[in-house]
Amino acid sequence: MTEPARFSRLPDALAALLGSLRALPLSMDQQDYFIELFGPSAVQRIGHRLATFGEVRTLAFVGLTPHLVRLYLAE
Repeated sequence: MTEPARFSRLPDALAALLGSLRALPLSMDQQDYFIELFGPSAVQRIGHRLATFGEVRTLAFVGLTPHLVRLYLAE
């Protein structure tokens, strides 16, 4: 298993995450969902959720197989 990527700035982390998700064979609906969820306009909302809950989780489906997408605060 690979080590998770670490970023010192949330906008950088979200941009990298979206870039990685774009490389997957996701449906257009999923791509649009992730752009809305993790796009530049979501930095404040995601930051609040990270501060409140410590992580943000969702699923990406490649075919019928679910894959966990998880953002969390680095120690």
